[in-house]
Amino acid sequence: MQLVITEKMSVGKSIAEVVGITKMKGRYMEGNGYLVSWCVGHLVELAQPESYVERWKKWTYGSLPVKPEKWQYEVKPDTREQYEVLAGLMHREDVDCVICATDVG
Repeated sequence: MQLVITEKMSVGKSIAEVVGITKMKGRYMEGNGYLVSWCVGHLVELAQPESYVERWKKWTYGSLPVKPEKWQYEVKPDTREQYEVLAGLMHREDVDCVICATDVG
């Protein structure tokens, strides 16, 4: 099974049409050996400064530069549902290939 991830739903629907998928299954489409789903903008973002240390919550000249040893990421609250759909699809046992059909940026 090949998982195709697009940038937005309209592109996902176009790709699904080309590979012969006609039915939606919630937030993805499945058929003919393909799963097609999409992002909804950026699903993940850099963690807020206070996620590292409390003193970075309020910006001061003394706290600059904010330069964590290891950068952390967070799922955006308004995209969590779609993130979980994609994570679930990527971890399906029958998925052997993920195709990134988003822009390169």
